[in-house]
Amino acid sequence: MKSRRVRRSPHRPSAIFCTPGPDRAVKSSQSVPILASTHVCDRPPLPFDPIIAAIRFGTGLSPLLPVPASADAMLAALAGPDLIAQDWPIVSFADARPAVADFRAANRARRDARAAGATAEAAAEAAYEALRADAGVLWLAQFGTSLTRTVVAPDGLRERLVAFWADHFTVRSRHVFATHLVTAYVEDAIRPHVAGRFADMLHAVVLHPMMLAYLDQSDSIGPNSPVGQRRDRGLNENLARELLELHTLGVGGPYGQDDVRQLAELLTGLGWNPDTGQMTYRADQAEPGAETVLGQTFPDAAQIETVQAALDALAAHPATAAHVAHKLAVHFVADDPDPALVAALETAFRDTGGDLLAVTAALLAAPAAWDPVAHKVKSPLAFVGSALRALAVPPQDIIQTDLRAARRRFINPLIVMGQPWETPGGPDGWPEAASDWITPQFMAGRIQWAMNVPETLRPDLPDPRDFVLTALGHGAPEAVVFAAGAAEDRALGIGVTLASAAFQRR
Repeated sequence: MKSRRVRRSPHRPSAIFCTPGPDRAVKSSQSVPILASTHVCDRPPLPFDPIIAAIRFGTGLSPLLPVPASADAMLAALAGPDLIAQDWPIVSFADARPAVADFRAANRARRDARAAGATAEAAAEAAYEALRADAGVLWLAQFGTSLTRTVVAPDGLRERLVAFWADHFTVRSRHVFATHLVTAYVEDAIRPHVAGRFADMLHAVVLHPMMLAYLDQSDSIGPNSPVGQRRDRGLNENLARELLELHTLGVGGPYGQDDVRQLAELLTGLGWNPDTGQMTYRADQAEPGAETVLGQTFPDAAQIETVQAALDALAAHPATAAHVAHKLAVHFVADDPDPALVAALETAFRDTGGDLLAVTAALLAAPAAWDPVAHKVKSPLAFVGSALRALAVPPQDIIQTDLRAARRRFINPLIVMGQPWETPGGPDGWPEAASDWITPQFMAGRIQWAMNVPETLRPDLPDPRDFVLTALGHGAPEAVVFAAGAAEDRALGIGVTLASAAFQRR
């Protein structure tokens, strides 16, 4: 695909939309701009398919919600207000209770109570366990709300992008007192930026307490800082390494160990205060002097403005555009994506300064993105979410379920399928390759869920002859249509449809 020149708004980079050239007309909604400016390009009309749009770029088909009308309609919804987050709110990190400070206070009370007698110790333990119970209630509520959004959102593209970027910037809790706060991190740092600038998202995630805690940034002290000279504690390179390797330039990017170390020194001032739940800049722990990262020298590293400048430089680096483009293409289209698709995404990212709405528009504009062959396998969470969506399971049966029911219907099955909620194996997030998800054990978990759980959620299961078209569209394979219609009962017909290879892919 040829590179395209983009006329930029003075306020915001434009998305990649095509308008009619002087010698041809466009008889579709593609010529309707949703941003301030458009430009002329030479691609053919979009090969838009509403079924592919709903499944590959959304959270699946639903009998209650219309399929996307056009790529422009999808982008307009993404650029507009986040209505589903308003209808189904998730608490922010700052407002989540119990907070980390509550657990710290409870732990101090437990220690103090050991010297005060058995009665005091029992009361302190009870208070601590009450906090754990409250955290569990919030964790379950966040899980239910997140899953409900997948099921009822008319704007499925936004939910997919939130999931993609949350995985790109993975965090997980290493302590029981913060497990319930991961969803709040996504709500704070990821969701507001999926249609904004990559640099803004990068700032939000790197400076969020959950990322700083996950990568032990508070333990990183500049060796020549005032604190470093008083204490025998060293530099922690975790955040710097993941920033370069996973979040921006990518594995094999144009950086070396010296870049990692100097970036780690530049980041030493960053930390967070568990008692306030806020990021804090600790100048007395920051390595003084200049740091050079990727050939760019930052003269005064011991200040927050230098950290911000370094993040902007990483966001704008050409290797970041290439890394993000390839990762998006792999996630949405194919494990081995068309080079032209990757090039189009990279060009959009680079030419618009990392405008993620423009990058998403380039994704939807690429012919390779509409390949009728479904190359990707749904993750377990996407499989369950799309199944609930196709079944039109009411939100109250997802979000208000008790812990025992939630474990039986959702949480434990996701573990069996290989994707326990918000607990990926490492900072690189969940795998993408089909071979990582479709193993005998994991596939058995999907089949078992498909055959047994839907009837517990919908006692009035739909007719499988109708459901197979609801779930897969009118292009449903004949073998699946036949098997669903020939099933002995409704539960088996629904299970056959959901367990089919056609439903597992997108």
